[in-house]
Amino acid sequence: MSELFKKLKAGLEDAIAHKQGKLNLRSETIVLPEPPVVYKPREIKRIRERNKYSQGVFAIVLNVSIKTVQSWESGVRVPSHAALRLLEIIDKGIYNPEIYKRNL
Repeated sequence: MSELFKKLKAGLEDAIAHKQGKLNLRSETIVLPEPPVVYKPREIKRIRERNKYSQGVFAIVLNVSIKTVQSWESGVRVPSHAALRLLEIIDKGIYNPEIYKRNL
């Protein structure tokens, strides 16, 4: 019998015993964060300008293309859920990378 099969069988047996009232299973309550704020184009630009980022640098910070930042700021596209969360943590000052030029 494979290890995976043994674990599946044990899990199913526990589920059946729980259903029959023979076993109390542990559970945890997990508090999920609220959904990210939905930013309007002018708010995205405000975040970028407040941090003194060019569109190119802002794109690097967010790991998106410059065209994506431009389309967000012009209202052509809206940020994904993950991008909204990144914008939120930058807006709240939780993540504020310092950008500097290297002398080569």
